[in-house]
Amino acid sequence: MSRRTRLSVPDRRLAILPAGARAGHDDHSGRARAPAREAEPSAPRRSGRENQEPMEALNRTLFLWLNAPAHPQAWLVALATVLAQWLIWAIPALLAIGWLRGDERTRKAMLAATASAWLGLLAGQLIGLAWPHPRPFMIGLGHTLLAHAADPSLPSDHLTLWWAVACALLLQPGLRGTGAALALSGLAIAWSRIYLGVHFPFDMLGAAGVAAFSAWLARLAAPWYMGPAYRSVDAVHRALFGRLIARGWVRA
Repeated sequence: MSRRTRLSVPDRRLAILPAGARAGHDDHSGRARAPAREAEPSAPRRSGRENQEPMEALNRTLFLWLNAPAHPQAWLVALATVLAQWLIWAIPALLAIGWLRGDERTRKAMLAATASAWLGLLAGQLIGLAWPHPRPFMIGLGHTLLAHAADPSLPSDHLTLWWAVACALLLQPGLRGTGAALALSGLAIAWSRIYLGVHFPFDMLGAAGVAAFSAWLARLAAPWYMGPAYRSVDAVHRALFGRLIARGWVRA
């Protein structure tokens, strides 16, 4: 074998080596190239979603514990349906009766409760837009026994409305008993909507927080809106029930 042939073998072998393996060989200038430094592994990034995973896991675990089984009892489903869909109408009925039969102080309390409810619902919509948390049936979790739109679940609108009125009444002297009764009965509505598969437990906690905040805000802003609101609603009341007021059937 010729000298030229013997020298071509290591050259060919060098040509197919990886760049890192050739780093110590001389270049054509005769200078030794410094060995390439291996890339240091980057530290793992922690996202906000990873921090939320334990809470979300707890949320789902509690949901599966409270959600209806595969073969629920018919009477329990019927009870949950009444609580979840129909009991909410007790709120406008309560506000209307409180206005029609109450004195000025009670009527202003009804207006404050109404303002709290509207503020709570508005805040709930904004939260849903900012963080559209899916409902259980949107991710195939549990059993769904109540038809519902696939909109954000957090916070629960039903419980926000219910507890916003309850919290507003809790802030009114003389009506705290009514507010406490409403707040406790709201737990039954919360259970029913989880049982039927349309809400997570944390949706109810979110509703409680939004309701408490809206009630506080409605009370704080009362000096700015209560006077004009009371006069406007009282004028509508007298226009609608003038004859009944004259006969003494409805309070003026």
